[in-house]
Amino acid sequence: MDREPLYELLARPALEDPVLVVSLDGWIDAGFAAATAAAHLVSLLDPVVVARFDVDVLVDHRSRRPITHLVEGVNTGLTWPRLELHHGKDPDGRDVLLLLGSEPDVRWRAFCEQVVALAADLGVHLVVGLGAFPAPVPHTRTLRLASTATTPELAAKVPVRATLDVPAGVHAAIERACAEAALPALGLWAQVPHYLVNMTYPAASAALVDGLADLAGLRLDSTPLHEAATALRLRVD
Repeated sequence: MDREPLYELLARPALEDPVLVVSLDGWIDAGFAAATAAAHLVSLLDPVVVARFDVDVLVDHRSRRPITHLVEGVNTGLTWPRLELHHGKDPDGRDVLLLLGSEPDVRWRAFCEQVVALAADLGVHLVVGLGAFPAPVPHTRTLRLASTATTPELAAKVPVRATLDVPAGVHAAIERACAEAALPALGLWAQVPHYLVNMTYPAASAALVDGLADLAGLRLDSTPLHEAATALRLRVD
């Protein structure tokens, strides 16, 4: 394991059998499904930051530049990319950790090793990644989730299980690091109609939140996402 720490632990909450949810931008997220699902989880769980990764080490700021805030020509500050671990609880008091922010540009192996080590240290029993990809499916059919997983048993919990070679995001590298550490990990991937991938597609976000709730035994209200999906369905029709 890389000995140089890539994160600062800000708090050590008392956790009971938490699930770790991973949603990092910078990789495929058709219909902004994972980003919308992650934002919905933040609104539900009202989490606090417990660890902060060093984006100056992990992120190439020329590929993901900070945002400059100008007011009447005055530079009032910058918003930098973030990569943080958050902690919240569902309405039943179950612990949830959220790894949110920018996908690292460099040092993936060290990053994944430290994420998995931190997860083990905090007692995580399951890691779930969220994502979405373009698919040859119509918006008129019920959206199905596809899986990536560390074991056949975990993969079997999701309807679609593909056999193919594709470029990897850091989610896949985290899954492999989890497998090597005997930590169960599963990726949930929403199949978004290929002709709708450039717009927000709440049906996919709802499917991700519902799939996470079923797999992790959480109580997560996805009603607003389903209502937004119904409204969009009428527009698309």
